Amino acid sequence: MVLTMGELARALDAQCWGDQSIRVSGAAEPAMVGPVDAHGGTLALAMAPKYAEMLKPGSIAILAQGMDPDAYGLKAAIFAPRPRLVMAGLTRAFDPGPDIAPGIHPTAVIDSSATIGQDAAIGPFVVIGAHVQIGQGARIGAHVSIGRNARIGAMALIHPGVRIGHDVVAGDRLIVQPGATIGGDGFSFVTPEESGIEEIRRTLGARAEVTQQHWTRIHSLGAVELGHDVEIGANATIDRGTIRSTRVGDGTKIDNLVMIGHNVVVGRDCLLCSQVGIAGSSVIGDRVVLAGQVGVSDNIHVGNDVIAGGATKIYSRVPAGRVVLGNPAVKMETQMEIQKAMRRLPRFAQQLSKLQETVTRLLEKG
Repeated sequence: MVLTMGELARALDAQCWGDQSIRVSGAAEPAMVGPVDAHGGTLALAMAPKYAEMLKPGSIAILAQGMDPDAYGLKAAIFAPRPRLVMAGLTRAFDPGPDIAPGIHPTAVIDSSATIGQDAAIGPFVVIGAHVQIGQGARIGAHVSIGRNARIGAMALIHPGVRIGHDVVAGDRLIVQPGATIGGDGFSFVTPEESGIEEIRRTLGARAEVTQQHWTRIHSLGAVELGHDVEIGANATIDRGTIRSTRVGDGTKIDNLVMIGHNVVVGRDCLLCSQVGIAGSSVIGDRVVLAGQVGVSDNIHVGNDVIAGGATKIYSRVPAGRVVLGNPAVKMETQMEIQKAMRRLPRFAQQLSKLQETVTRLLEKG
């Protein structure tokens, strides 16, 4: 896609300075951008002074409000009142997306009872089961499989190698990155007698006689329900529910390698970063942010607007609005005090050793 500086500024709802007719063919870091020529040029992303130092005279750039394009010898500039938001619009404008040809590829296997929406694009070796519904304008990459009775909303983008199980329901504008699996069976097993796990939960550590036990599968009869504007990262997994559905709310974004267990409910507009794991039957509120490698134990409730820092482990209820960190999760300010105290421990140990020596000498002197 090629836009002029003026067109791009209007698309980003931003102010343009200089020659608005210059054609923009893409964006790059300032060090990689040269002066524009008769055909236009590449837009430098220089939204802080430290990046703008690398700008070359005669180039074009996105700058933060208050920066002076004349000082850098620019031909034109777009001002970003909120740089990362402008970045979102800019990358959207220039992202061509995956190469999925219009129409249905001849190698796709589609059950005769499936319904394919208008203008949908279905790539090579896609398998679509019985009574599946694919919404208008959906794009489905190569080697995707979609199980029976699944319903995918309009304008979905499903990248190659995705697996969507039977009865999964997804809203409009779903994005699924390569290799994700939605609707696999939940990890649910039971033993004929009380298991070691159940015993430990009851006794908090004490073990009676250890006996042989055999695990019996609990089958997953529920499905997975995804709201509108949900995004799911590469190789993420969302298990189907045991009886009721596992649910993910509108606008929630799920990173690569995230694991969501059976019966979990995730609210609206959440961010679940890479390697987050949420065990079965937990409830995550709206606008919750779980940073990388956060773990949530089973049957836990995490309130609205909670933020959990990286590698936090949540074993008990977290009230709405709290910021937590650590293992086990505590208020972030408490965890920072704990970390400070831990760093002081070697010094305290030395002081204690010297105090013990002093007391011993005084006792020896009588």
